[in-house]
Amino acid sequence: MSEHRCPALLISAPASGQGKTSVTAALARWHRRQGRRVRVFKTGPDFLDPTVLTRASGSPVYQLDLWMGGEEDVRARLYEAAGDADLILIEGVMGLFDGSASSADLAMKLGIPVLAVIDGSAMAQTFGAIATGLARYRPGLHVYGVTANRIGSSYHAQLLADSLPPDLTWLGALPRDPALMLPERHLGLVAAGEQNDIEARLDALADAWATYAKEVLPAPVGFPATHRSPSPRLLEGKRIAVAHDAAFCFLYPANLDVLREGGAELVFFSPIAGEPLPVCDAVWLPGGYPELHLAALARHVRLRDALHAHVEDGKPLLTECGGMLYALDTLTDRDGVTYPMAGLLQGHAVMQARLSGLGMQSVELPEGTLRGHTFHYAKADITTSPLAFTVNPDKGPSREGVYRRQRMTASFMHLYFPSDPAAAMRLFLP
Repeated sequence: MSEHRCPALLISAPASGQGKTSVTAALARWHRRQGRRVRVFKTGPDFLDPTVLTRASGSPVYQLDLWMGGEEDVRARLYEAAGDADLILIEGVMGLFDGSASSADLAMKLGIPVLAVIDGSAMAQTFGAIATGLARYRPGLHVYGVTANRIGSSYHAQLLADSLPPDLTWLGALPRDPALMLPERHLGLVAAGEQNDIEARLDALADAWATYAKEVLPAPVGFPATHRSPSPRLLEGKRIAVAHDAAFCFLYPANLDVLREGGAELVFFSPIAGEPLPVCDAVWLPGGYPELHLAALARHVRLRDALHAHVEDGKPLLTECGGMLYALDTLTDRDGVTYPMAGLLQGHAVMQARLSGLGMQSVELPEGTLRGHTFHYAKADITTSPLAFTVNPDKGPSREGVYRRQRMTASFMHLYFPSDPAAAMRLFLP
């Protein structure tokens, strides 16, 4: 088939903090209730919003990023989704025009209409002026509709809707209500798996949306047939142990797909729970929140011993951001309390009150060139000389060292495996 056709919206805003995730989750759950099959994607690097949107839509949420994954990867994922979905929702990143590969760039390249989310809590008719500015700022961008977040009343919603020009569709609103807020902490939203009431919050968002929602969808978008190049089967017969719990939870579904498509068997274990290291050929300690579980991690000496034996045997170990913090000698939390960690990499880290690293990254390794990002509040003092340094494509200040001990690779950088599947797989080979 030359193309799949499906209604689609890219949900963006004038800035971060306007409520994109809440609106996307409300839309996904509400349309799902109408019997529609909804697929949701997230623009740019983000591990946390997708956990909420996965629960809202009932399907895994993948990344769409023109730089990190490339245009072919983006188009292939959308083509595949459009083949069996009734609606595609893409949550943007930051403000609509922010960044060198912005949400607006993605919408224009793919021909996807934009839904603008605007916090209307402290305005009336100015709402229409902001919406008009977003719609007219870049010729060729199709801003289809607008929704308001944090409204005060039905009358307030009507004022905002009436302020829009005729060519912008009012799609609905969410009220200002603590029951609808998605909890946050220092790296973003609290992961859905850690929210005991996440289903109730999602249902409340959908209920609130239903009060103001318009049963309006844009015309279907045509997604040309695009297929990703098949991954090499470099990991045939390999068993990879992946840490997965509240301390190590930053896992792109696409990264797991790359490993499985490469032939690997994945087995998950919880360091927090004190589970032993599974019998395996390689280990992956991804990012997450080790700083919130230091006492539990420090207690489990058997895992540390097993990881030391694993590395000394020359077996591969990948540690990313939070995984690298756990690999150090010690980690000090924000209260100044220091805990012993695994001691696989000589060095110490301290949690900071402000961001220490932020931005897209690429790195050239012996295995190949990989892309990804960095986002952390820790400052590390590592005694080993780096194997390589990452590069920020936007010429930002963040530059991370990548450390190598035998077949252990450690860095603050979160790798996006589809940027070079073969290079990613080689990190898990002796």
